[in-house]
Amino acid sequence: MKTLLKKATITAAASTLLLGLTVVGTASAEAAAITCDTKSSGKDGPFYHGESASYAYDNRFSKSHPVPALATNIPQGTATWSNWDGSNDLILVSSYESGHRSAIIIGIDAKTGKQVGQALLAYSHVGGIAVFEKQGWAFVSGKGDTIRKYSLAKLKNAIKKSLPIEQEGKAQTVYASSFLTSHGPTDTLWAGKFEDAKRGLMHSYTVGSDGKLSYRPGSWEVPTKTQGLIVTKDLFIYSTSHGRNNRSNIYVVRRGAGDKDLDTAKKHCFRAPSMSEGLTVYGSNVYLAFESGAHYYSKAADKPRNIISNLHKAPLSSLEGLAPR
Repeated sequence: MKTLLKKATITAAASTLLLGLTVVGTASAEAAAITCDTKSSGKDGPFYHGESASYAYDNRFSKSHPVPALATNIPQGTATWSNWDGSNDLILVSSYESGHRSAIIIGIDAKTGKQVGQALLAYSHVGGIAVFEKQGWAFVSGKGDTIRKYSLAKLKNAIKKSLPIEQEGKAQTVYASSFLTSHGPTDTLWAGKFEDAKRGLMHSYTVGSDGKLSYRPGSWEVPTKTQGLIVTKDLFIYSTSHGRNNRSNIYVVRRGAGDKDLDTAKKHCFRAPSMSEGLTVYGSNVYLAFESGAHYYSKAADKPRNIISNLHKAPLSSLEGLAPR
């Protein structure tokens, strides 16, 4: 993603106020490599196609709900929407059409795994999605370094009836929107940048009742190749991947002193199956999506190392204890 260029007449201090468009620091291209747990059986994965990623992954995660629309779309972000219709909960999956003509938000019943519908969006990579129930907004990664907002009331109708939905107003420009997540207790949107060859950065924004994003000063270093993120009171949990033949990694980082710099943060990393994408929390479990199950990849001559067409889930408690205190 490209950082928005500012006119020379705008001072650095002023640009910082404009949704964090100014980089508050740069991730070091020469940062120390982080060691990840790669111990595995060397055999087929116990609940997924292809070779096992690691004991650490296989002992925590399990197979969950199938991801719809894989024949035409490529899954990216995930989010949770509780009590969306007055009595049920949804897991949302943002997914773009392989021909780059459109994108969708898929609604999956969180308990049964049944698809309840999908909302059709204008095309973007839709790398992240975040829901803010109190304010009544859903945010989705737009084109470039932008974030689109959608009214939850209109999104509910669009999902129920599988209709198109338009974004509300103009997309808001941020530092980067490769991945998104929400942290409900503080009404905070987290958004960051995917970097293939170095560590990226993420920033945070307060969400107003009108859906306006207000930049909160500060930046956090994120692992190389970050595709998805969960933020809890105590943790940052990252999903990282790039390339159909490369394994993914899950990073569990303790929030607190030193967490803005991965070299000083208290953390643990372990290997995961290839092509991991967005993360979300529902109830006591973490749910993880993969793009490898999309026919665009799974039917290609150069198939992914692991072809996964279901969400995977793991107890959040099984991850919480990994990062040192």
